[in-house]
Amino acid sequence: MILVLNCGSSSIKFQLLEPKSERLSIKGVAENLQTPQASLHFSIGDEMRAEEQLPSSDYASAIEMIARLLDRVGLSERVLAIGHRVVHGGRVFNQSVKVDQDVLDKIKECNHLAPMHNPLNVLGIELMQRKFPRLTQVAAFDTAFHQTLPPHAYLYALPYEYYTKYGIRRFGFHGISHRFVTMEAAKKLGKRLEKSSWISAHLGNGCSICAVKGGKSIDTSMGFTPLEGLVMGQRSGDIDPSVVAFLVDKLHLDVGSVISILNGSSGLLGLSELSENMQILLSHRDSPQVQASIDLFCYRLAKYIASYIIPLQSVDGVIFTGGIGENAAPVREMVLRYLEPLNLRALVIPTNEELLIAQDAEMLVKGER
Repeated sequence: MILVLNCGSSSIKFQLLEPKSERLSIKGVAENLQTPQASLHFSIGDEMRAEEQLPSSDYASAIEMIARLLDRVGLSERVLAIGHRVVHGGRVFNQSVKVDQDVLDKIKECNHLAPMHNPLNVLGIELMQRKFPRLTQVAAFDTAFHQTLPPHAYLYALPYEYYTKYGIRRFGFHGISHRFVTMEAAKKLGKRLEKSSWISAHLGNGCSICAVKGGKSIDTSMGFTPLEGLVMGQRSGDIDPSVVAFLVDKLHLDVGSVISILNGSSGLLGLSELSENMQILLSHRDSPQVQASIDLFCYRLAKYIASYIIPLQSVDGVIFTGGIGENAAPVREMVLRYLEPLNLRALVIPTNEELLIAQDAEMLVKGER
């Protein structure tokens, strides 16, 4: 069994699963960390669900509780390895890797690229190393899948020294999800992955699409940060950079504060002035403002999808995944209406990033990769 850990800004999501059978033994989340409301929610198999207050609200306490939970149900000795989702691997990592001190140091060197996520991903690895020193730790990176982008897709039209000196380029995110669903789509159609071409749309609170040819990412919508690209739940997506300077002047804010608005108060939430949740918006479509927000989301998504026919040339299908992609049928219908002239096949495939991380971890530990 593989324990998969995803340390976020205020939570730790975890799953214990068997990679080959895909059987899930435990699933849970430690949430509201660093607050008095910190708690652990978990289910064992499909039946038992429970909630426990954490004795302390920090990450170390949460990791300790997860370890105790494994002991309590008699599964700790069956854990083969621990897989960690790491948001940013920079230009260093193009696949999942076993974690040693050199790898950990290189991940830390990417912390400035994802300051809200990478330090906590590192913390999760270090805490698990101390708690389970006998187990191999494996890091799977959101950015790794996009390291196959060609220069014309990852470079910005800025002075070239900004790339060579500061590493400013498009990295892309949601790579684990895009990789998983395109593999599943090829299997579903009975095609060899290396002979297939897909447009993958991961649509949740964060949204991105990816052009995948022969199992490799060749273009993606997110860039240097997850702010670039599609309209999202709270992120603006593509915007004229001059708007930042304009808002700095008009709102009398610094640049960081305006970037925070673009990341946290924009997108569907900012435009609708109601919610970032697509299901809530779909239930309030009688409001012209809400309908306009949905229209913008779908229109921009359809434009991106159509543009990715250029790098792919031929497309086996468009894959919808993530909370919106899987569950918001009206959104899919609106997008596909825009795309009717292209006659694209559409597939809905639930993503399972944890399973792919577990499979990578098992292969690395068993020396199969």
